[in-house]
Amino acid sequence: MNAADLDSVLDVFKALAEASRLRLLGVLASREHTVDELAALLDLRAPTVSHHLAKLRQVGLVSLRLDGNLHWYRLDQHALSALSRDVLSVERVASFADSVETDAWKKKVLRDFFDGQRLKDIPASRKKREVILEHLASRFQVGQRYRETQVNDVLLQHHADPATLRRELVGAGLLRRERSVYWRTAESAE
Repeated sequence: MNAADLDSVLDVFKALAEASRLRLLGVLASREHTVDELAALLDLRAPTVSHHLAKLRQVGLVSLRLDGNLHWYRLDQHALSALSRDVLSVERVASFADSVETDAWKKKVLRDFFDGQRLKDIPASRKKREVILEHLASRFQVGQRYRETQVNDVLLQHHADPATLRRELVGAGLLRRERSVYWRTAESAE
């Protein structure tokens, strides 16, 4: 989830994080009301109700209809349905942490296994090894062809056993090999 989407979701949750606003939505779910009616029903002052309605309108949950001097407010049921479908779906909620979890964990793995540019050990854990291999693969340009000696030179900067790393990179699909020529594909870079 990008920063703008996250900010939009946060705005909705901030608007809903107040008991009076939730009660207002509950009352508006049955039919439209004026500010004075809502104030009387909820035992609030009219300016307070107007303030809460403005917050709810800002996030699109409440709409306004003008009738002469009267302002009628109602729950926007389509917006509420969209909120439920788009923001509160399991997939969307899971996406809130996409970049946080993955990036932080990958950075930790790289810190744990590298001392500067040198790889201390090749991780036994497949998941950690994939992080290390992706990092090493990023040293190769997509589409550029490398002789085996060139691949070894790059890998020797990081570890004393380039043959093992080379085999691991090919096995993981991060580098392709044909007759001692290696290259990185666009798919492996994603």
